[in-house]
Amino acid sequence: MMSGPGRKAYQALFPGTFSGRRPRAILRKGLMVAALTPKSLAKACSDCAIDKKAEDVIIIDLRKLSAPTDYFVIASGSGERHVKAIAEGIVEEIAKRGVRAWHVEGYSARKWILIDYVNVVVHIFNSETRRFYSLETLWGDAPSQKVRPRTRRPRKA
Repeated sequence: MMSGPGRKAYQALFPGTFSGRRPRAILRKGLMVAALTPKSLAKACSDCAIDKKAEDVIIIDLRKLSAPTDYFVIASGSGERHVKAIAEGIVEEIAKRGVRAWHVEGYSARKWILIDYVNVVVHIFNSETRRFYSLETLWGDAPSQKVRPRTRRPRKA
């Protein structure tokens, strides 16, 4: 739990929102997001990853465990450029919905990019790094859902 001057600075930035945890998601103007729940944000991030041709996309629900976040979204890219493209696609698309990431790291190495939306954390790996760290087995007690590419319905003429 936050105390001291850090807490006061936090309360000044986000008045009336302090509950001992970071805010759920932040709008560009510094207001709390009410439209996107953590579950819908995780789904939106996974859909963006699928749109960028990410492989093996899963959502892990960590709410019942004592975890630092509510959901993990884990995706793989085929190479460094693909991993970066997936991450940029997610950040841009979610920003269009008014939500910005709390923290992003890993752009320089491009083997594992982490996008932190506070209650949703997106992990984008290259295939080799994902096998090495194996977050799915680390959080194996949590329920997970594999996200499949959306099927496009043929247009009627």
